Amino acid sequence: MPLLTIETNARAATPSAVVTEFSAAVASMLGKPESYVMVSLRHNPSMLFGGSDEPLAYLELKSLGLPQDRTAEFSATLCELVEKHLGVGAARTYIEFAGPERHMWGWNSATF
Repeated sequence: MPLLTIETNARAATPSAVVTEFSAAVASMLGKPESYVMVSLRHNPSMLFGGSDEPLAYLELKSLGLPQDRTAEFSATLCELVEKHLGVGAARTYIEFAGPERHMWGWNSATF
């Protein structure tokens, strides 16, 4: 059920390594089985932040039961990984956190 979407104008040297490490990190951060985690990495060269096309990233982390009191911790972990894999600094990374209600998340022809 956790979904991490990464959109960036930076190129990942090895996209499979990026999504693999982010998937394990999300599972660990949220204490959920990695078998439920989905990660999407999208390269979008047409992005600006603060009027500049210097490397940037926008992340969305959605999960049922997302602990709101831990989002600062999650932000630090995700920014560290973005810098490691994409070379994008924390000051050029936005992260949106969302915790939808169970009936608003579908899977396997039903909802949670």
